[in-house]
Amino acid sequence: MALREVQPLQRNESGIAAMIATLGQRFGDRLTTGMALREQHGHTLTYIPNQPPDAVFFAHSTEEVQEAVRVCAAQHVPVIPFGTGTSLEGGVNAPAGGLCIDLGRMDAIVKVNAEDLDAVVQPGVTREALNVHLRDAGLFFPIDPGANASLGGMAATRASGTNAVRYGTMRENVISVTAVMPDGSAIRTGGRARKSSAGYDLTRLLVGSEGTLGIITELTVRLYGIPEAMASAVCSFPDVEAACNATIMAMQAGIPVARIELMDRSCVEAVNAYSRTGFSASPLLLLEFHGSASGVREQSEFFGEIAAETGGSGFEWVADPEDRARMWKARHDVYFAMQAAAPGKRTIANDACVPISRLADCVAETERDIAEAGLYGPVLGHVGDGNFHVALFVDSDDADELARAEGVLERLSRRAMAMDGTCTGEHGIGQGKRAMLRHEHGNGTDFMAAIKHAFDPRNIMNPGKVIPD
Repeated sequence: MALREVQPLQRNESGIAAMIATLGQRFGDRLTTGMALREQHGHTLTYIPNQPPDAVFFAHSTEEVQEAVRVCAAQHVPVIPFGTGTSLEGGVNAPAGGLCIDLGRMDAIVKVNAEDLDAVVQPGVTREALNVHLRDAGLFFPIDPGANASLGGMAATRASGTNAVRYGTMRENVISVTAVMPDGSAIRTGGRARKSSAGYDLTRLLVGSEGTLGIITELTVRLYGIPEAMASAVCSFPDVEAACNATIMAMQAGIPVARIELMDRSCVEAVNAYSRTGFSASPLLLLEFHGSASGVREQSEFFGEIAAETGGSGFEWVADPEDRARMWKARHDVYFAMQAAAPGKRTIANDACVPISRLADCVAETERDIAEAGLYGPVLGHVGDGNFHVALFVDSDDADELARAEGVLERLSRRAMAMDGTCTGEHGIGQGKRAMLRHEHGNGTDFMAAIKHAFDPRNIMNPGKVIPD
């Protein structure tokens, strides 16, 4: 994994110039070549250097995306789709330049089918906007990756989040998509039926493809009824291993936890200082339970018993919405809290996911590795499904510190894979983890490359991402 440098790909200067001239004449000021906007659309929220596109096009419809892709295909120019820019692995960078298609203005909620519990939306609709729209219907969309990401981007990266332990990831919650393919044609991968045995599952192939196979321009997503009651709980533990063991026992006992979030001691100390919370300075779990009033009470109390068995203390659960919001504010503030605890340093966000039975081992070994490397690297995550995050803070100008961070993250990926896990549970591969893909999938990566070539023989769709050279 290259923390300090991502090599640019070969540019097609004449093709790029022709593309800009053609699309500029067609779309006017909706095609921009200003450096500030270009750099904004190469922004990755991570350590990977900014590689801006040569132009940014603000699309309004599937037909306009088709038109732009046809021009790029004819000129052999790269196309990079853009949602809200919350990629953590360089997914929106343009290592060979080209055209960034910003889908943010395609933000219509096309139709809500309340009886069927689904909605048809354009890709620029954000999860928060959809949930505000659904509120009066008593429905909600549960996937919450933390950032207010666009649903198209969430589908493209197979996003997950805090509710995944109960509601699954985007893989389980996207019913079908409309996508513009590398030749400029558009396909729809299915209807609104909840299941189908007709042909290859193109929906699942495009969900998680990170823009390397096509550009999602519409999607149908599952909706859920807002639960009758919700309760949130917090519990402190003597160490991360004890917190993970409580998580494992809760999952094995079949408690239908909606969210179960881990913060290690470093996270808790940072949040206490930043948000003025009064948590015990030790690892903690934040949980949420959904169901009937009696059901969430039973679930909360049952977890409290499990926590006591594993050394937990200070267990508290609340059902009042304001009290719940205050409790979860700590989790929502954690990024800013960690950044405040490491002023002048840059974050290298990373994640891994392992079978739930190996969670405690993987997190404990990772914590020891971070300490031995002499780095500040809090651990947190959606541990109910074995997924956790490491946020390393480094001085970008300190080559030795960067090298130590690189070693920690490579060992984390290899450790997770050795435990039958994955190098990324939700961040995706992008540029940052391409080297790990073959370690995880072996010669299966060659078949991924064959699919990529079959769909995109000119390699114009988000090149330099996912598939290793």
